[in-house]
Amino acid sequence: MNQGETFFQQARAAFLEPSPGLKCTRVEALWHAWQARALPLGSPDPALPLEPGRPEQPLLVAPEQVPLRNAVSREGRAALLHAIAHIEFNAINLALDALLRFPSLPRDFLDGWLQVAAEEARHFTLVCEHMEQSCACRYGDLPAHDGLWEMARRTAHDPLVRMALVPRLFEARGLDATPAIIRKFQGVGDRRAVTILQVILAEEVGHVALGDRWFRHLCAERGLEPEATFQALLQAYDAPRPRRPFNEAARLAAGFSEAELARFQ
Repeated sequence: MNQGETFFQQARAAFLEPSPGLKCTRVEALWHAWQARALPLGSPDPALPLEPGRPEQPLLVAPEQVPLRNAVSREGRAALLHAIAHIEFNAINLALDALLRFPSLPRDFLDGWLQVAAEEARHFTLVCEHMEQSCACRYGDLPAHDGLWEMARRTAHDPLVRMALVPRLFEARGLDATPAIIRKFQGVGDRRAVTILQVILAEEVGHVALGDRWFRHLCAERGLEPEATFQALLQAYDAPRPRRPFNEAARLAAGFSEAELARFQ
């Protein structure tokens, strides 16, 4: 981190950093400096690239080509942890992209998504450390798919659409999937993985809630009814509809209503 750089300059540098380790370090340093009010805001980059910095590996493949994930064999656990690490790495970039691509939103939008980036960086580091220690696997050793970032590309033009179809759709799916993954690791006695995933689940509720908050805020500004708008966006973007079983407690805590969840059968 260079002295004299602004918030937006340092956030852009973190977004474009290809090394996962250095990206996490940059995000953590930026978060601490921003909390200390030690940085001027600066001017956003009107020509922000659509693609974040990423390492050469993992190889990105179609979803059906990723390795089989289970918790029974060491290879299966490595594949499962690697998939989680890939989601967390994408989530760092998604949070940075939100605050850089939509800089005209209020200051607490920037605050919220920078905090999310810092928490996702910590999640990524925890998963990678455990994956290496327990499975002798590093991030990039296995292929991964690019479905989450593909939706980021498709929603880069409008923060309302981004908040709907990334946090409220894709990231909310993690709230539903994580309890079952935790049970898999409990079944094989991997207590460290269970602890890490419990931390991730608890903090991801807040991340989805942040997306829900700003989605509703932007709907209110445009005179739109949020839940009907969400349904319309799912159809307009041919996005996968939320599928049961839901982690209803987590979704309700993140801002979904019981009536909205009842629409998805």
